[in-house]
Amino acid sequence: MKLPDVEKAEIHEAKIVRYLLSTSHRAGKSKASFFMEFGFHPDRWQELAGALRQHAVDNEVAVEEHTTFGPRYVIEGLLKAPDGTWLNIRSAWFINEEGGIPRFITAHPLRRRRS
Repeated sequence: MKLPDVEKAEIHEAKIVRYLLSTSHRAGKSKASFFMEFGFHPDRWQELAGALRQHAVDNEVAVEEHTTFGPRYVIEGLLKAPDGTWLNIRSAWFINEEGGIPRFITAHPLRRRRS
């Protein structure tokens, strides 16, 4: 199954700049180190947002969890970095209980796939 309404998926600039690509964020700095190693940069935050959106389009939902606030979707698969490297990542998305558009929550690297 694909992320519902994936074409409308929302990724806020602050989530990328102040979290995923922030070298000073307590929980995000290791993620920033990872993503920046492959060419993503806070000044070009739209590149990571676009890659995450494409990741959601290209890959199937691995886990759907029903929470009191609505469904949470986990997607695992490959994401293309600016340097051409394919990264194996997990991203999480949330749709509030009233429905609506998917909102990006987080992403982090998974172990490399074995060839």
